[in-house]
Amino acid sequence: MPLLYYWRRDNYRKDLDYGASYHLNQGNPVMHEVETGDSLWAFTRTADGRYVLAAELIVQAKTMNRPDFRYGDYRVWGDVDRSRYFRVEGAPSVERIIRFLSIRTEAQVLGRSFQGHAAVRKITDDDHRILREAARDLPLEPRARILPEEKLEAALIMGDRSSVEQLVHEEKPGVAEERKQYLYEEAPQRNPNLVGRLQNLYEGHCQICWWDPVSEYGEPLCEGHHIQWLSRGGDDDFDNLMLVCPNHHRAIHRCDAPLDWGDMAYDFGDHREVVAMDRHLEEAGA
Repeated sequence: MPLLYYWRRDNYRKDLDYGASYHLNQGNPVMHEVETGDSLWAFTRTADGRYVLAAELIVQAKTMNRPDFRYGDYRVWGDVDRSRYFRVEGAPSVERIIRFLSIRTEAQVLGRSFQGHAAVRKITDDDHRILREAARDLPLEPRARILPEEKLEAALIMGDRSSVEQLVHEEKPGVAEERKQYLYEEAPQRNPNLVGRLQNLYEGHCQICWWDPVSEYGEPLCEGHHIQWLSRGGDDDFDNLMLVCPNHHRAIHRCDAPLDWGDMAYDFGDHREVVAMDRHLEEAGA
């Protein structure tokens, strides 16, 4: 079952400025009624008041957000290789098309039909085909291209600005000035004490597989993983960090595996791996 999602203009622009995240959030449980492989269509409003198609996410995973997440409990992740962000500048209006679909859009201002939980709607397969035809010749948004995440994350973690600048320079479509500022100035400012806190709290164990390198090798070899990656706008704070072994750290990044806060498991597509040890609340209450 495909979905149609109204993406507020400010949130859409922020997503591009800080690095296209290929996921969307909502408080409406209908968000999770979409099936893996189905389309989540998103439209937004331009500065001059036109409604245009913004993206088609081909659903790869559905997860729950952490309980205090401000944009709703439900998250849908798009396949980065199959999903599309469209260039909205100069794009044709799709207001008449959206009003023609099977959903009710009676408000005089179209966006008012997509307030609150109504921001995401079920649409029919016929609606989906209409939107697919409307998007057939739309140019793609070059800023939505994914930078080489593993290299970028490693450079950010090391605070290696020159490597970050080189990766950005090699990105042919270019990177927005807002994102450059974030990548150069904000993302690398890591607190070196946070991983130490993790090592102490979990006694060096991987939170997923319980690997204990301290007992085996006498060294704290597990690493701090940012649940929302630094390269995608994640914060360098304790609640956004998890202690994982190098194998799991690489697997999460290579497979783009999101954490489902509903059952505290990483979704690798063909299987899920539960976080076996979670003592963060103990630290908070200490």
